[in-house]
Amino acid sequence: MVRSDARENRARILAAARQAFAEDDDTSMNRIAQLAGVGPGTLYRNYPSREALILEIYQEEIERLVGSVSELQATLPPVEALRRWTLDLVDGMRKKHAFGSALSPDTHQSIAARSYGPVIGAITQLLDAGKSAGSIREDAEPVDFLQLTGALWRAAPDRTEPMLALILDGLGSR
Repeated sequence: MVRSDARENRARILAAARQAFAEDDDTSMNRIAQLAGVGPGTLYRNYPSREALILEIYQEEIERLVGSVSELQATLPPVEALRRWTLDLVDGMRKKHAFGSALSPDTHQSIAARSYGPVIGAITQLLDAGKSAGSIREDAEPVDFLQLTGALWRAAPDRTEPMLALILDGLGSR
């Protein structure tokens, strides 16, 4: 059992870290502790390294992203749900890669291993909905879609949506 104050500390640390990393991806752990209103000992007890903190943030982002599929599908047509979800995915990819040198190759590999299955599962759900509705071609494969959209995070932000439109046009049923 984790005490409620310990859960609150973790939540404050994660919120402060998200804010700090958004402003400066090189921010110090001490700065994060200050923003969270906790001492360095509390920060390091919860997150013994910068990598551990970044991993937790990224894992929460993947869970949020994967969890958003149902809501998008309930409110939008399949192709639009896929488009909006993919824009969020690309944003997450950009955030992950912004940490760049702050993460070791092993951590990058760990992130990929943890997120691959859930992301492929979400893409499968989105593509299957479009296939059932007749708006996405039957031969569309989640792995191919992920590989194509993986290139979008490298594109200039103002080119993301036009490039995604090309990908989605190619997915259209014939």
